[in-house]
Amino acid sequence: MTTATIHSDAIRQQADAWRRQTSLRRFYTALGIGLLLAAMVASMWFADEANAGHFFERLPHILDFLSWLIPKDWNDVWRALFDVASPHDKGTQEFNFPLGRVYIWGGFYIPEYFELMLTTVNTALVATFIGFVFAVPFSFIAARNLTPSPILRLFIKRFMELLRAFPEIVIAGLFAAIVSVGPVAAIIAIGLHSVGALGKLFYEINENIDMRPEEGLRAVGANWFERVRFADLPQVLPNFMSYTLLRIEINVRASTIIGAVGGGGIGEELKLSISRGFGAKTLALVLLLFTTIFIVDQFSAWLRRKLVGEQAFLLGA
Repeated sequence: MTTATIHSDAIRQQADAWRRQTSLRRFYTALGIGLLLAAMVASMWFADEANAGHFFERLPHILDFLSWLIPKDWNDVWRALFDVASPHDKGTQEFNFPLGRVYIWGGFYIPEYFELMLTTVNTALVATFIGFVFAVPFSFIAARNLTPSPILRLFIKRFMELLRAFPEIVIAGLFAAIVSVGPVAAIIAIGLHSVGALGKLFYEINENIDMRPEEGLRAVGANWFERVRFADLPQVLPNFMSYTLLRIEINVRASTIIGAVGGGGIGEELKLSISRGFGAKTLALVLLLFTTIFIVDQFSAWLRRKLVGEQAFLLGA
C-alpha cells in the first residue's frame, strides 16, 4: 500500500467522522428545539387552570389590540406626549385626564410624562449606586484569592445569592407594605438585587487579577485594606464601571416594571393608560420609554468604550 493510498484513506476516515459528528449534532439540536417548542406549547395550553387552551382562543384577538393601539390621528400621540391641547380633544374620554405640566425653575415647565420618566431613571441610578457601593467591598471579601477565611467568603457569597434570588418585583412588594408604595420601595428592591448581581460579577473579576502587585505589597507589610486599595482596585475598577453601566440599563427596565405595580414613575402611568384604553397615550409612553432606554444604552456603551478601551470592549461584546 502506497503512502498516497494511506493518506487518502486517512482523509476519508476523517471526513466520515466529521459527517457523523455533524449529523449527530444536528439531530440533538433538532431534538432540543422540538422539546423546547413542545414544552412551550404545553405550558401555554395548561397555563389557565380554569380553561385550558384559553391562550390560543384569544390569540386571534391580538390584531384587535394592535388596531386599538395605533391611533387614527398620529398627532394625538404628539399631543398626549407633550400635553398640547387641540379643539377636538374636548369631550373625548382619552383627553379628559390631562396630566398637565411640571414646574422646574425660572418659569420653565416640562410635560409630566417626562417628569415621570425622570423619576424612573433616577430610581434606577440611585439603586445602581447603592448596589455598586455595597458590591465592591463584598466582592473583595468573597474572592478566593484575596480573603483567606473560607467561612467569611462562604457567608458573603450566600448573602449575595440570597439578595439576587428573588425578583425585584417581589422585594418591592414586600417593602411597599412597609414603607408604602412609591419610588422608595422600588429603590430598595432594585438596590438589593443589584448588590447581589454586581457582587457576583465583581468577585469573579477579582479572582482573575494579576497577583504580583498584591504579593509585592504583602512583602513590604501592607495590610489587607492597603493591598485592596493600591494593588487590586486599580486593576479591576474599569471593568467594575463597565458592568455598573450595563446594570443601569437593566435597572431602568426593572424600574419601569416595578412602577406598574406601585413603584411610581412611568410604569404606573403606562399601566393606567392601558387599563383605561387610551391608545394614543399608551403609544406615546411606549415611544418615550423606548427612546429613553435607547439613549441610556448608547451613552453607557460609549462610556464603557472610554473606560475599558475599544479593543477590550469589542472582545467582551
